[in-house]
Amino acid sequence: MRVFNTMTAKKEELVPIKPGEVSIYACGPTVYNFFHIGNARMFVVFDTLRRYLEYSGYKVNFVQNFTDIDDKMIKKANEDGTTVKEIAEKYIEEYFTDAKGLNIKKATVHPKATENIDAIIEIVSELVEKGYAYEVEGDVYFEVEKCENYGKLIHQSLDDLRSGARIDVDERKKSPLDFALWKAVKPGEPYWDSPWGKGRPGWHIECSAMSTKYLGKTIDIHGGAIDLIFPHHTNEIAQSECANGCNFVNYWMHNAYINVDNRKMSKSLNNFFTVRDVAAKYSYNVIRFFLLSAHYRSPMNFSDELMEASKSGLERITTCVSNLEFLMGNAKEKGITEEFRAKMDSFKEAFKKGMDDDLNTADGIAAIFDAVKEANSNANNLSKEDLAYAKETIEELCSVLGVIVSEEKEDLSEKVEALIAERTKARSEKNYKRADEIRDELKAMGIVLEDTAQGVKWKKA
Repeated sequence: MRVFNTMTAKKEELVPIKPGEVSIYACGPTVYNFFHIGNARMFVVFDTLRRYLEYSGYKVNFVQNFTDIDDKMIKKANEDGTTVKEIAEKYIEEYFTDAKGLNIKKATVHPKATENIDAIIEIVSELVEKGYAYEVEGDVYFEVEKCENYGKLIHQSLDDLRSGARIDVDERKKSPLDFALWKAVKPGEPYWDSPWGKGRPGWHIECSAMSTKYLGKTIDIHGGAIDLIFPHHTNEIAQSECANGCNFVNYWMHNAYINVDNRKMSKSLNNFFTVRDVAAKYSYNVIRFFLLSAHYRSPMNFSDELMEASKSGLERITTCVSNLEFLMGNAKEKGITEEFRAKMDSFKEAFKKGMDDDLNTADGIAAIFDAVKEANSNANNLSKEDLAYAKETIEELCSVLGVIVSEEKEDLSEKVEALIAERTKARSEKNYKRADEIRDELKAMGIVLEDTAQGVKWKKA
């Protein structure tokens, strides 16, 4: 597999540190609200990367943090008259609700910043002792001038970054680019004891501390959205490599933005949508399918028109899978057709080729649609084994994407079964009035019938 490495600005062969294992650290949410559609893209992309690596035979150690102490959280807690801990607990639970809806697998570890204060203090102490950080009145800052190659991820020199820096109002810092590793406590804020007094961690340091704790000093892949390249990931590199004395990450992967109706998503433009908002209109499954419909490094546009297109595209796949399953009930028992199987295998290879090329989910989905088209064109002439192989192929590839295309049908109650049997009998006796009455009765119960050459097909409305 080849992935685009933001650090080198080119595609590179993925060669893990440990053969057969891949370590991934993906930045998680700051838990003070429901996550939005832009956050969802990042979570879905790196969940899909994990799924594909596991599908390819790798053991994946996947760490995604929760930032549960932050300026925004303190502000919201004060506004709501509650505590930061209560805010965090509420929105971590809400995160898992939406993540489950999007079929995002739980990480190997979901560490919280507040549960790793000792590890954070340890790495800050190391930076102070080595001369990369300094303390001022209980605050501890990282001194960027001391870091060789600071800004290498964003491909800018320290001089470039310095000239573009905003004038900093904190004159206690040696440079406007210096950033907080530890913040002295202010009235009404949560705090922990430290060598520099009571306080709390800065934002960037938690990821360095937790990635080192759970994955080691050097990890294979670090993922996040493009807006995290600077300053967050840039600062992670500086503090991690200065503290540990070695390369921090071998492959940096970043997904692009999502615009809304071709405009940047923002609260000020009133085009800011949480996943919970969108899921109220479209299913979580449609949202995931939409988010994977473009290459992760390509900007996406979110609109009702595009969501409807994704909904229709996904229905093409789910309908195909449903039809294949239904046809299997009456298909002839005979050996699988080698020519048909070869075509299905070619679609599977096309899927893998796309995914091996920097996780190109758009090409992967195109291969699935090719398999659907082939299955639909030949469905009525296929053997039971042919039908099963086509269904399994489509389900397998969709599963790698985390897209659900097969719904488990609930057993029909005896009453529904009896009504369907009665309707079938009424139709055979040309009692169409009674047959229509039963169809309407079943529809009122949420059961939709479809009459086919192979018999009655049903689904939930």
